[in-house]
Amino acid sequence: MALLEKAPAKINLSLDVLGKRNDGYHNVEMIMTTIDLADRIELSPLEQDKIIISLESRYVPNDERNLAYKAAEIFKEKYGIKMGVHIKIEKNIPVSAGLGGGSTDAAAVLRGMNRLWNLNIPLKELAELGATIGSDISFCVYGNTAIARGFGEKIEKLDSPPPCWVVLAKPDIGVSTRTIFARVKVDELYHPDTNNILEALTEKDFSKLCRNIGNSLEQITQYLHPEVRQIKEAMRQIGATGVLMSGSGPTVYGLVEHENKARRIYNGMRGFCEEVYLVRLIG
Repeated sequence: MALLEKAPAKINLSLDVLGKRNDGYHNVEMIMTTIDLADRIELSPLEQDKIIISLESRYVPNDERNLAYKAAEIFKEKYGIKMGVHIKIEKNIPVSAGLGGGSTDAAAVLRGMNRLWNLNIPLKELAELGATIGSDISFCVYGNTAIARGFGEKIEKLDSPPPCWVVLAKPDIGVSTRTIFARVKVDELYHPDTNNILEALTEKDFSKLCRNIGNSLEQITQYLHPEVRQIKEAMRQIGATGVLMSGSGPTVYGLVEHENKARRIYNGMRGFCEEVYLVRLIG
């Protein structure tokens, strides 16, 4: 019996780095929402007590380095599961893109294994378990729209953004989150106005949302990878209303209210990079 679980990507409406912690992580405040670009996870129980990851991607490992593998491993250990699991991953989310692809796969594995063995574990408990292996996994367990605090493990649900289209453009590079955070100097960063973004969500005010989205890490990634700035400027010139880098990058997204305009921007951005997507918000 195979069980399917959808693993949607996320974008950051805000990412604010507040300070360095004693454990080496940074305290952050991030508003994230899910988009209609998703990996597809298929889980099947195995009689043998082992974890098998199957996927077709030269960029993603299929062993214990994969967050989905780690999620299955900690789930089995935590709940005493002596059976194995075969996890097939259909990758649609770009890798090392700032869209939470690895984290959302791990979250889907936690939810899926919960369903596979009918354990009825609350999402809150799964989110806490996920936080032990990755900072974005807690949010991805819940999905929708939320603010994440601490190192990303403290989740508070929020109102969904006003309906709109999202154009995503990823340059042909991968960005290591660890490398970007290693260059963080908190007192030199730009800090987005989180309260204004929260108000825009509550009021369903698209223009206010676009004026206030912001990302503390953007200037660091743009310094290391100038093509991110070039894509952001191109998307603005073509007409996207709110344009921002997601996560630690390098994907840049543009928020657009109307489908016809979104399709024009999508077609225009295809001249700047190969990986361009047109999706809806589902958060």
